[in-house]
Amino acid sequence: MTATHATTDLKDAEGPAGRTGPAKVAAPRPALSGRALRTAGFHLSAGLLSALWLLPIALVLVTSTRTFDDIAAHGVGSWPHSFTFDSFRQAWVDGGQQRALINSMLVTIPTVLLSLGLASMAAFALSRYDLPFRRVLLLLMLGGNLLPPQILLIPVSKLSEMLGIYDQLYALIGVQVGFGVGFYVFVLHGFMRAIPGEIQQAAVVDGANPWQIYWRIILPLARPALAALTALSFTWIFNDLLWAITVLRTDTQMPITASLIGLQGQYVSMWNVIAAGSVIAAAPTVAVFLRFQRYFVAGLNLGAVK
Repeated sequence: MTATHATTDLKDAEGPAGRTGPAKVAAPRPALSGRALRTAGFHLSAGLLSALWLLPIALVLVTSTRTFDDIAAHGVGSWPHSFTFDSFRQAWVDGGQQRALINSMLVTIPTVLLSLGLASMAAFALSRYDLPFRRVLLLLMLGGNLLPPQILLIPVSKLSEMLGIYDQLYALIGVQVGFGVGFYVFVLHGFMRAIPGEIQQAAVVDGANPWQIYWRIILPLARPALAALTALSFTWIFNDLLWAITVLRTDTQMPITASLIGLQGQYVSMWNVIAAGSVIAAAPTVAVFLRFQRYFVAGLNLGAVK
């Protein structure tokens, strides 16, 4: 009898769920905190701004695949009623975009390689060796990039005529190299200077000469900086228009950016062909950005911490 009462008391204490003590009531779910609301508002605002920024790009892409009759009948901003790639053929063949794109590549690729090659060697010498007046040289290189290029248009044009290289692609290469090396040296100097000196000292003990130290040690360690500058310089040089129309004159020598101006004059109201030419001109830089997008982000802060 005593055992029976004890068992009953134990069951009453455990409750219906078989657990000791009274049953717990679930607490009400708390409302969204202020931090979560701010985060949601930030993402919503960023999404709206991104959509607003992408809207003109989408309009250009859609316009480039429409026919001229469709645009003339319904307007540029209307819903598309046609789809064709003929406008790309017109811009590529009839509008001269093929030749202009080749000219841009013939200028951009050698300029990037030559500029970064010269800049890396100069930055190596200025950052790893105690050269006289190295601070003055760095300030001069940096000061050259602070000058607005508009004040140098006429001197550069006259100088290219005096040297007999006017209206030649290598004249544009020389101008781009001359105006870009100073900035690249300044950035690479800050990166290479942060490399520990013990690495270079160990290489000297092993018998390495300065060229071997530069090529086998410093240059591989500076690869992130070089990759970032390669992506940035390719975009800057490929999209340049000012120096192209300053030292070039013939239509067959013009790069893709200057060719777009001629394309607009040739196809005045054919917005589909003009939009197709713009897409062709933007494709290489978009491809480079997608390939080196992480280096673009790193390039924004390059040298800031170093």
